[in-house]
Amino acid sequence: MYKNPVKAKVLIVDGDKSYQKFYATILNADFKCYFADTAHDAWELLYEYAIEVIIVDENIEKTKGIDFLTQVQKKYPETVRLMIADFQDIKMCMHGNSAGIYQFLYKPFQADNLRLIVGNAAKIFSFQDKGKILPLVFKHDSPKTTTCAIITKKNKQKKYSFDQLVRSDQSPLNNLCDDVKQFSSYDIPVLIYGESGSGKELFARAIHYYSTREEKPLIIENCAAIPDDLLESELFGHVKGAFTGAYSDKKGLLEQAKGGTVFLDEIGDISPAFQVKLLRALQEGVIRKLGGNNYIPIDIRIVAATNKDLKKEIKAGNFREDLFYRLAGVEFKIPPLRERQADILPICMSIIEQGNLLFDKEVTTIDEDASQALENYTWPGNVRELQNEIQKAMILTKTSVITFESLSTKLKEKC
Repeated sequence: MYKNPVKAKVLIVDGDKSYQKFYATILNADFKCYFADTAHDAWELLYEYAIEVIIVDENIEKTKGIDFLTQVQKKYPETVRLMIADFQDIKMCMHGNSAGIYQFLYKPFQADNLRLIVGNAAKIFSFQDKGKILPLVFKHDSPKTTTCAIITKKNKQKKYSFDQLVRSDQSPLNNLCDDVKQFSSYDIPVLIYGESGSGKELFARAIHYYSTREEKPLIIENCAAIPDDLLESELFGHVKGAFTGAYSDKKGLLEQAKGGTVFLDEIGDISPAFQVKLLRALQEGVIRKLGGNNYIPIDIRIVAATNKDLKKEIKAGNFREDLFYRLAGVEFKIPPLRERQADILPICMSIIEQGNLLFDKEVTTIDEDASQALENYTWPGNVRELQNEIQKAMILTKTSVITFESLSTKLKEKC
């Protein structure tokens, strides 16, 4: 049984009121539960509370649970994600698992099993919070890395380090990490280019923790995940009554950062109208809450990322040139995984190391045929796709070895 003096916060997104009562009866004694009927209501709760575990029904109003959890993964990667679906949907979702779902459930539930699963998910969150599980391509240890870099003057461990990015001695990331590290301590905006899943957020985190703002908040916002009006409310905040559902004043993320770093992912996807508002905020160093009249000063460093060529977007009239120069104090491009073939197997072993802890497995190696297939595949989804592939193979294998037969059809067909 999961026991913690501070109850873990669990969000259940299920429009079925009878099941909401069922959840409450089973989980309320051990967890702090919040309920949402729709994805919109769930976002409001995610913004307001530090949710540790989220349980989502596959069929929720106006969207699919897997699509919603994919967006949750981008915005709140540490939140442990569970999904409820029927057996056929579970097989389909496991094949892709683009949302990085920890476990799939199907109704009806057994009370003890549900408590156990949610308790294990809360432990996973706790492991992440305490640094026992590191993000996807940060390595626990290797001849090239240490578990955490030490800040001598404060005797404190850095949570993220460029030296912890998993890579080989021949990796193109080696020179890139050295270059990015040089600029991290200078308080200028950084623009990162890279395909989806290539590790842009990991670089942004490392930049923050190598900067003079490391003791202040790091705020992460995926600009492609939410519509314009909600993005404005999220970044700038809103006052009570600004729109339907605004029941109280809300402090925006740019204000919450207060001396820290704000990472704006997929910045190339924001609308021209919102580009104007963001530009004004960065130029003047002030924001105005949605529906409010007062101006609030902000002190932040911006790190932005995109998978688009913003210079081409400027020529096409889709992106403001003045905003571009506000964001691009220095520019870096992360190479896709297909250009980092030597990094593939080291990353696989890092995923396996964490997967053994998450899935209670004892996988130790990858056989030669499987290794060759993994190295020869082009990985259009980059590290995120590789993670899904290895996790599925770990679940399927009955031994301590990932074999060629454990791999998905798409990899086998390429060989």
